[in-house]
Amino acid sequence: MRGDDDAPQPNNHAAKSTAKPAAKPAERALFGTDGVRGLANAGAMTPMGLLRLGMAAGRVFKNGAHRHRVVIGKDTRLSGYMIEPALTAGFAASGMDVFLLGPLPTPAMAMLTRSLRADLGVMISASHNPYHDNGVKFFGPNGYKLSDDTEIEIERLMAEGPEEGLAAPGELGRVKRIDDAGARYIEFAKATLPRHLSLEGLRVVIDCANGAAYKVAPTVLWELGADVKSIGVEPNGFNINNQCGSTSPKAMQEAVLEYRADIGVALDGDADRVIICDEKGEIVDGDQILALIAKSWASKGMLRGGGIVSTVMSNMGLEKYLGSQGLKLERTKVGDRYVVEAMRAGDFNVGGEPSGHVILSDYATTGDGLITALQVLSVVAGEGCKVSEACRLYKPFPQLLENVRFSGGDPLAAPEVKAAISAAEAELGGNGRIVIRKSGTEPLIRVMAEAEDQRLVTAVVRKICDAVEKAKG
Repeated sequence: MRGDDDAPQPNNHAAKSTAKPAAKPAERALFGTDGVRGLANAGAMTPMGLLRLGMAAGRVFKNGAHRHRVVIGKDTRLSGYMIEPALTAGFAASGMDVFLLGPLPTPAMAMLTRSLRADLGVMISASHNPYHDNGVKFFGPNGYKLSDDTEIEIERLMAEGPEEGLAAPGELGRVKRIDDAGARYIEFAKATLPRHLSLEGLRVVIDCANGAAYKVAPTVLWELGADVKSIGVEPNGFNINNQCGSTSPKAMQEAVLEYRADIGVALDGDADRVIICDEKGEIVDGDQILALIAKSWASKGMLRGGGIVSTVMSNMGLEKYLGSQGLKLERTKVGDRYVVEAMRAGDFNVGGEPSGHVILSDYATTGDGLITALQVLSVVAGEGCKVSEACRLYKPFPQLLENVRFSGGDPLAAPEVKAAISAAEAELGGNGRIVIRKSGTEPLIRVMAEAEDQRLVTAVVRKICDAVEKAKG
């Protein structure tokens, strides 16, 4: 039940990360790259499995004699109605008080975990996956996602039998619903912009993916003065991320053109990532957003760390642009947890991924699609410019990603594949990059190359893929 891991990770043939790699933990069987995730009502995502997960996590986070509390939020999937009470029973059985917050974005849960002085935060969501998947993300009392060691300890207790740590009858947890959780997040999000700044005069299309932000995101934009056109705000339990949101931005693009909007904002199902489009309906990816925020914050003396953090998948054009501004790009493996680790280690306050998962640590401990969009809008409103002008700070290098399916063995260990990779590196010289790895979720070899010459990029990717095809078995 591992989380999504669809983008290539660096290996010996990729650009090296400047961040120090974390020590490799013991292997996890249940937790993936972003919590526990899988098909609803199957495997670990059954009521019994979730009950045991809640009981084990409750045991791990009970520390001291005080009344312990856990906050639980969710997105709009049908299976949330099953998962929420199963986890609640597990936490109450371990002696933790449970606060139910209802549908809220993942970043809101991270914020409210700290605000409500909780020992643990839980978000029930499978992010941008279809409705039939669901998952459980955990946040520690500091609002950050759990470490590998903590996740391994939860798995160990589940394997041992979490009923060993059941609370006595008089120490069972209580359950309470918090009705104003959405309003708390709305005020928090609005406060990330200067009080004098208004979005009045801007027409904004917001696509909430029929997900967790369907109430709060349009409200924030409207209260800040924008003329808001909302789509993807009619969840029915099945339509989350379905032909809408950041993974299907066409609906947003069409709405921008239809309503003659100044900007389109598309969130994913749990609103921790964002993709925007300009007034022409053209997509602006996470790298361009990172460039804009880095430039804006640096000009105000807000940017820390001397640059930003992103992954090996960020475009070389971004790195070149930042260098022209006297800023650096520190690269990590793919995954927001690695970005956050590098940000904390190097005292950076801006980081993210091309997918639109942007972390602004002055405001949030995880990616927040809405707050990221507000930073873009603050530049547009403050400078009186168009989105197409503000968000086109550099020309991306041509980049190509292809996947090769295999069955068994390790094609990357084949001599002919190694030779093809070495030849490709020689062809690119110092003017490009190659990133190759196995997918974490499918039997695929992912091959990505990037350089200024599109024909060269296509040629080297094709040669490597051909070698993998011959060696895959």
